[in-house]
Amino acid sequence: MRTILVMFDSLNRRFLPNYGCDWVKAPNFERLGRRCVTFDNAYVGSMPCMPARREMHTGRYNFLHRSWGPMEPFDDSAPQILKNNGVYSHLVSDHQHYWEDGGATYHTRFSSWENFRGQEGDPWKADLNPAITPEHQVEPSPAPKSYAGMARFQVQDVINRGHMDEEGKMPQPRTFAAGLEFLKTNYRYDNWFLQIETFDPHEPFFTPKEYQALYEEVDVGRDIDWPPYGPCRSSEEVVRHVRHKYAALVSMCDKYLGKVLDFMDNHDMWKDTALIVTTDHGYLLGEHQWWAKSIMPLYNEIAHIPMFAWDPRCGKKGERRQTLVQNIDLAPTVLELNGIPVPPDMLGKPIAPAVDHDETLHDCVLFGHHGTHVNITDGRYVYMRAPLTRENGPVYEYTLMPTHMRAMFSPEELEGTKLHPPFSFTKGVPVLQIESGDPQAKAFPFYRYGTRLYDLQNDPGELHPIEDEAVELRMIHRMVELMKENDAPREQYDRLGLPFDHEMTAEELRAQKAWVAENDRAVPVEGWEWTPEAKEQFLALAMFTGKEKLPELFRAYMKDHPAEKVGCPVVEAFAMAVTPEASHGPVLNVLNVVARRS
Repeated sequence: MRTILVMFDSLNRRFLPNYGCDWVKAPNFERLGRRCVTFDNAYVGSMPCMPARREMHTGRYNFLHRSWGPMEPFDDSAPQILKNNGVYSHLVSDHQHYWEDGGATYHTRFSSWENFRGQEGDPWKADLNPAITPEHQVEPSPAPKSYAGMARFQVQDVINRGHMDEEGKMPQPRTFAAGLEFLKTNYRYDNWFLQIETFDPHEPFFTPKEYQALYEEVDVGRDIDWPPYGPCRSSEEVVRHVRHKYAALVSMCDKYLGKVLDFMDNHDMWKDTALIVTTDHGYLLGEHQWWAKSIMPLYNEIAHIPMFAWDPRCGKKGERRQTLVQNIDLAPTVLELNGIPVPPDMLGKPIAPAVDHDETLHDCVLFGHHGTHVNITDGRYVYMRAPLTRENGPVYEYTLMPTHMRAMFSPEELEGTKLHPPFSFTKGVPVLQIESGDPQAKAFPFYRYGTRLYDLQNDPGELHPIEDEAVELRMIHRMVELMKENDAPREQYDRLGLPFDHEMTAEELRAQKAWVAENDRAVPVEGWEWTPEAKEQFLALAMFTGKEKLPELFRAYMKDHPAEKVGCPVVEAFAMAVTPEASHGPVLNVLNVVARRS
């Protein structure tokens, strides 16, 4: 079997004509839908980029045990298994996270690979005195500044763009050109797997003018193609401007997808070559008044993803499928296509029966970020289970590869490390248990969003959480079952308030909700009336700064700045008074984010 996987990054399905969008120009995605089966219920598993890629290799969730990091020594890897079984695996990618500390063991699982530099803030080209253009930000970035008021990776992106003065020099065209070169060289042969993976349409939404010309120009006084991670308080014009920038990049992706389809057409590859097209996750472009991902609940714009599949063995095309599928299904699918047994530690399922006749693969699937909500859907309902307390602990990382995205774990982080007994999937190998202590992560407590239940049939936009005790209990029971199937560590149940050794009863659920409501009424410093948003800001400030005496400092501050009610302006002014001037930008950004409770 010959298999092609085309992977995009941050592709919002609601910007594709295949899923009802009537204004984004993507004729090759429409053409893809006519040649393939389209999945209407494809979901992410682990968020974001590298956690998603780990489960694409391993066929099991990453987020219940670990955050961002490399492949582990005990991991099954589909490309490696293919290689070991005589199926050549080749990766072409411009995804810069592959050559960072937290992604350095992924591409080396393939038989061969080609990487292309320059996406986002990839530290590619060196210029010690760059000519900085106006900042491409909707609102200030929380990242440390380094030059002309811009974050380091934004400065690097300006430098990188200076070396992309024509389309052919951009990473995406170079990536697809390399994929087409592989096809041109090897299409006559059998037993290979090709992964063509581009970072686009991930932010920044940088495209040549010809793609931007496809959409109405919305003049907002500056060019904005890199929205921040945070609340969207921008005007309708700015939101439309940014969406058009994103749409232009989707149209560029569409062009290069079309080149793969052209090659398959021109070389009669449909008869014996499988094709899968998907993404790691979606992206928020002002929906729910948010930009981006990761710091808000996993709404469907992020979690509900596009997926298309062609299996030449059954030849089904131009049809839609309703069964739940997920990124953990990709590894078992690729192995099954090549007649290779699926390892027992892979919990995903080959999608062939779903492609052929819409056979149910999963009755429910989990998804989430490490240490935040654990989410579950059955395709009709989405249940987001929040941490039971604001402290949300303990949360541990279980790994033998202690690295973050762009750095190794520090000696301070590793001080209390323990050796934990093997999990069911670690091949008898014990792992390091490291307490997750990122102060910035603690400053964005998902507790404040609360537990939510949405009915997608009646509320596809997830605008109105519902109360339905019977449905909630059913989702809780299934969540616990799936967590046990995945050998989730015990503290995951504890932090979420989930019973491990019995089924939660209606009485327990009601008592828990009452306790949470009562706990939420407490104020951080007595003596003033607090708005809910200001309360969240103060508590986040305490965690972000690590200042145990913050209540005492606040009382002293309020003597000089009296007020009967504490709102966000009061907390923000107080924060400026008690934090160093150099950190005011990041602190204000944190406070801006945590003021959101939805």
